[in-house]
Amino acid sequence: MISANQIRPGMIIIYNGDLHRVMNVHHLTPGNKRALVQAEMRNVKTGVKTENRFRSEDKVEKAVMEEYEMEFLYSNGEEYHFMNTETYEQTHLSAELIGNGTAFLQPNTKVKVLFWEGQPLGLDLPQNMNLKVTETDPPMKGATASSSYKPAKLENGVSTKVPPFINVGDMIKIDTTSLEYIERV
Repeated sequence: MISANQIRPGMIIIYNGDLHRVMNVHHLTPGNKRALVQAEMRNVKTGVKTENRFRSEDKVEKAVMEEYEMEFLYSNGEEYHFMNTETYEQTHLSAELIGNGTAFLQPNTKVKVLFWEGQPLGLDLPQNMNLKVTETDPPMKGATASSSYKPAKLENGVSTKVPPFINVGDMIKIDTTSLEYIERV
């Protein structure tokens, strides 16, 4: 059991006897009242999306999942195919189960695939990934790290903000959850 304050997007919890994937979480502190956690969740079996409010002291049951390290092989549009690195068994997940993580799946990327009672339910991406910048404004002369950032498009189609000294073709490290620039590689 975890407290409602520990709920994070992507987490799978047991709510009303069913598995629910947490899509978004908002922490609310209305005036002088007690804090609330508003969670947007999707039922794993039915696909029905609901919004629920939990008091910060409420306890929620986190689903205990089996994790296997797998390597992404290929995608045929709707399904993404993975291979277990120990047993060489292959499995596939739908784009809906993976969600926004599909943009970060490149061949030979190692991820952790989550299973519940033998069925794949989702995956955990690496925290950071190195990607190439394909589009950005030209660098500003004499620019160093500063508080001003410029938009950039990465090789996987994701847009982010980068410091002014980053050029097209540079490799950068990006946080896969927040899509924030970390450093030039």
